[in-house]
Amino acid sequence: METLKYLVGYPPHVLARVQALIEQGRLGEVLNNKYDQLHAVRTDGQLYDYVQALKERHLRQSVPLGKVLYDSKLQVMKHALGTHTSISRVHGGKLKASREIRIATVFRDAPAEFLKMIAVHELAHLKEAEHDKAFYRLCTHMEPDYHQLEFDMRLYLTHLEAGAR
Repeated sequence: METLKYLVGYPPHVLARVQALIEQGRLGEVLNNKYDQLHAVRTDGQLYDYVQALKERHLRQSVPLGKVLYDSKLQVMKHALGTHTSISRVHGGKLKASREIRIATVFRDAPAEFLKMIAVHELAHLKEAEHDKAFYRLCTHMEPDYHQLEFDMRLYLTHLEAGAR
């Protein structure tokens, strides 16, 4: 079960079911049947607008975003699918803070629901730094099916890693 690195921590019966789907060659089919809608968010500008719209809908009072972009190095180098950072720069005599969200390019070609899930996850970090109850409560406020989408996104990554499409 070494191929299930994205599913570490899930119960053995869940892992066994996923392993069975992989061995039967049906994991991709199951995911395609459930998530057949791709998104049209192709460029960094479109991604910024997409994430900004989510932020305006759910986190209107939070700090402004300076940048939102796809990052091709994220998954490999940082073992992350998205990052939220606060960058401080000296601007004249003042310290200016800028918030950036970077999302792994694997989500450029992913189903629409997975892009929304990772965007919601990174937006939640604007208010909650740690992955605790308050963080996940905020995620489910923005996307009620957050936990199911996160699990299915992990299945999707497992499927991609197996070399299938």
